[in-house]
Amino acid sequence: MNKNIVILISGRGSNMLAIARNVQSGLLKDKCQIAAVFSNNPDAEGLAAARNLGIPTCCIPSAGVKKQVYNRLLLNWLQKTGPDLIVLAGYMKILSPEIVRAFPGRIINIHPADTALHQGLHGYEWAWHEKLPATRVTVHFVDEGLDTGKIIAQQEVDLTGASDLIEVEERGLRVEHQLYSRVIRDLLNRL
Repeated sequence: MNKNIVILISGRGSNMLAIARNVQSGLLKDKCQIAAVFSNNPDAEGLAAARNLGIPTCCIPSAGVKKQVYNRLLLNWLQKTGPDLIVLAGYMKILSPEIVRAFPGRIINIHPADTALHQGLHGYEWAWHEKLPATRVTVHFVDEGLDTGKIIAQQEVDLTGASDLIEVEERGLRVEHQLYSRVIRDLLNRL
């Protein structure tokens, strides 16, 4: 039986689109369906992209809303939607402890760095400025910290010869788009 996943985004949704392609005809076909794509940003390009693919969307704008109120609204929506797995894909908000506790071991995130070396924003910028020959993309469970959850998988991104930050990001996203769907498949097989 197909499992339901919910994907949370804040921007263009490139990882969401890669996952959606794998649900339609790739390694996630017959494994899951995307119950909804959610965003805190009504202008997120990924919402329109999801709607164009026929995927249900929901937006609860976070701008100007008290954190506690926003988190309660999001938790209520998630509980009503009832996902088997919550997939953060460029979601730029920190989930509240209440949300994390409501879905233990069922929320994952992709991070553009080795979480042991760099947490938070701008992982590819960090690798570029540090002149690293390689970096790692990390998929981890979400806990109550910032990029501190248990690592599920990592994959190296070769940065040798990268000419600028744009190329670093492009190389990283190619790895992200493959790795995330593989991890989702493996987790769903265990649920």
